[in-house]
Amino acid sequence: MKRLFMLLFWIGFLYVAYIGYSIWTFEGEERLESTDAAIVLGAAAYHDKPSPVLRERVNHAVKLYEKGDVDHIIFTGGKGDGAPFAESEVARDYAVDMGIPKQNTFVDMTSKITEGNIINAKLIGQEQGFEDYTLVSDPLHMKRSMAIANQINLDVEASPTKTSAYQSLETRVPFFLREWGFYFLYKGSIVIPDNWKPDDWVPVNR
Repeated sequence: MKRLFMLLFWIGFLYVAYIGYSIWTFEGEERLESTDAAIVLGAAAYHDKPSPVLRERVNHAVKLYEKGDVDHIIFTGGKGDGAPFAESEVARDYAVDMGIPKQNTFVDMTSKITEGNIINAKLIGQEQGFEDYTLVSDPLHMKRSMAIANQINLDVEASPTKTSAYQSLETRVPFFLREWGFYFLYKGSIVIPDNWKPDDWVPVNR
């Protein structure tokens, strides 16, 4: 019995360690052909300015657009508590100031967490007739984000930002530990009604 317990313990330990390693080293694969839209996952905005994290995600999506790798950009993220603007609005305005045509951008105004970001982006894409996507976020955020996107059957490729604001160990480690924990909380937790729409999304388990 003791040997069985130790075997199960080490199997569990190695699985948890493997997930942590895969989050830390996740890079994704570059799609060789362009996609209909980049989905920029939300991050904090400071009034009408993007935070350093959000700014670098937008910069990466802008580069994809300018290279012809994506035809449109979907910005996600609603308003934080007391915030005058949604994260997606701030991100979109920043991209437009960089020369992205406003008519080729879309905003999700209601989501508060990653699951909501991706679900609402899917609805926007369905309304526009988009078929495939490029997902943009920080490298440490990618494994869980791709798992969510795959669960809701998005045809999507990961494109982690090369200029993440999480560069030092002091910033990377806390974000990594957060993602490590959230990955296990998330796993298999999304249930989407057939007739869902953005206003129906209510965060759970967060």
